[in-house]
Amino acid sequence: MCAEYATFGLAPAMRAGGVLTDGGYQVHRDFVDFIVDGRPLLFRLSDLDAVSPLASDVPPAIFTAQVRSLLLESAAPLPGGRYVVYGCPECEDLACGAVTAVIRRDGEDFIWRDFAWQTDEHADLDLNGYHGIGPFRFRGAEYRAALSALLDGSAPDTRRRVLLIGARVAVLAKLAAASRTIGVGADIAHDTDAVPADELRGYDAVVFGRGVGERERAAVRDAFERARVPVAFVDGLAPIVPLLVAQIEHALDRGPVERRRLTGLAARGGTADVDVSSACRVTLTAYRLDRFGRPHTHELLDQVLEPGRHRIALDGKAVRGQSFLVARTSGSVLVTAVTH
Repeated sequence: MCAEYATFGLAPAMRAGGVLTDGGYQVHRDFVDFIVDGRPLLFRLSDLDAVSPLASDVPPAIFTAQVRSLLLESAAPLPGGRYVVYGCPECEDLACGAVTAVIRRDGEDFIWRDFAWQTDEHADLDLNGYHGIGPFRFRGAEYRAALSALLDGSAPDTRRRVLLIGARVAVLAKLAAASRTIGVGADIAHDTDAVPADELRGYDAVVFGRGVGERERAAVRDAFERARVPVAFVDGLAPIVPLLVAQIEHALDRGPVERRRLTGLAARGGTADVDVSSACRVTLTAYRLDRFGRPHTHELLDQVLEPGRHRIALDGKAVRGQSFLVARTSGSVLVTAVTH
């Protein structure tokens, strides 16, 4: 096979969790994505909600086995030399569907080819093949170095724990419960006074409730700075749990903008601008507080958008008064206040 060389790399990625408007939820998953020619391979698969087998929440022995499998140090798990490249983020069951590919050696090189959507042991390339993807030929040294780094402790850290600080204990308790439901650990505190630095290092983000004053916020920031912990600080927009969960998911996304599908969200008056880098399903939800402080939710959009900027007309009833928008794809979440 005479495929041109492609570059191979790895990068932290996430499948964004969230509390859904129908009362359900989707689980937050941190994983390591495959970067081919500088771009996530997942982006080439259009609207696909999936994670690689290199997920941070699998047992270490299984994670190691997955890495060694991709290095072809063990037999292929599926007939025909096929390996799972992306699978279901909820259960990882092949019956839910998975993207598979043939991986083989050609001298020192590694080749990924014959990508397909597969729901049982055998792939039907004519019916379910990704005919526009691959084959990819990777230089052996580059390929082995990237994957081997996951085994020697130099892989990126994928922690996911947040600290909630605020005065409204009932709201924080609901937010902590919702965060834990989607797989993000959450603790509640009034402040960080006398908290050891080692404990602060366990957090990725800090969420401030609206009732926390600037002096208290500054003290918390100083505590994390003294502990040399690079956390994200989130100012809660409103006491609406799904909205706050979306803000947490956005804060946990440390990937560069060029490796995200959802890259921009702005809302003013009766329109919203949504920017996407590759074709993907986007949902747009409005949250607002009425004059009595009661939350209201409105589903505004649920469709696959092509790359580029999209101007969306907003329902005036959905965004009147104090309102906020959440745009979501499988791997990205953006939140913005609506300005009038």
